[in-house]
Amino acid sequence: MTWEIFIKWLPSFIEGAWLTLQLVGVSVVAGLILAVPLGIARSSRLLAIRALPYGYIFFFRGTPLLVQLFLVYYGMAQFEVVRQSVLWPYLRDPYWCAIITMTLHTAAYIAEIIRGAIQNVPPGEVEAARALGMSRAQALLHIILPRATRIGLPAYSNEVILMLKASALASTITLLELTGMARKIAARTYLHEEMFLTAGLIYLLIAFILMQGFKLLERWLRVDACQGR
Repeated sequence: MTWEIFIKWLPSFIEGAWLTLQLVGVSVVAGLILAVPLGIARSSRLLAIRALPYGYIFFFRGTPLLVQLFLVYYGMAQFEVVRQSVLWPYLRDPYWCAIITMTLHTAAYIAEIIRGAIQNVPPGEVEAARALGMSRAQALLHIILPRATRIGLPAYSNEVILMLKASALASTITLLELTGMARKIAARTYLHEEMFLTAGLIYLLIAFILMQGFKLLERWLRVDACQGR
């Protein structure tokens, strides 16, 4: 691949990378918001409370993201009630279908990360909070969740990287994110190896930046914890 061809198609790759970042950024943030109550419910000792989130997590962790994506994008359109609802303008848009599916998918994994982090909070810290007169809700808000954040952050960072790679599946529903854009350019230039290699290098660059960012965040949280003591 000559430099002229690379320079010509670089704006298209940047456009695809930007769409990839949108998909990943929105889904992992929205997934985290959804996963917090799910993870807390999953860590409950009461079967009635943890049963529903368990079923949700079991489904989304037990089925492939590609299947879930097809169910949302192609499957929802089969129902007349969906086509007549206020949500139809979003559910017929591949962008929002990808966002919704990726959010629901990653929320299941993040919820399990939160559950494991909560259960790994040292019991002594929880007992100390209760001894100081904190209610269960206060202990959860001020002691358990902040501690669980530090415990679960490395696993959450791994999930973000996994979602970055999984975002390539959005190309199967016509979205021109990074992989979809590489496929489109390769079809026009017949330089399949070169274009997909370029896309792979951009994925590597994004992953490297994300990993460095999470390392800085982990370091900051450790320093903040030490200063708090």
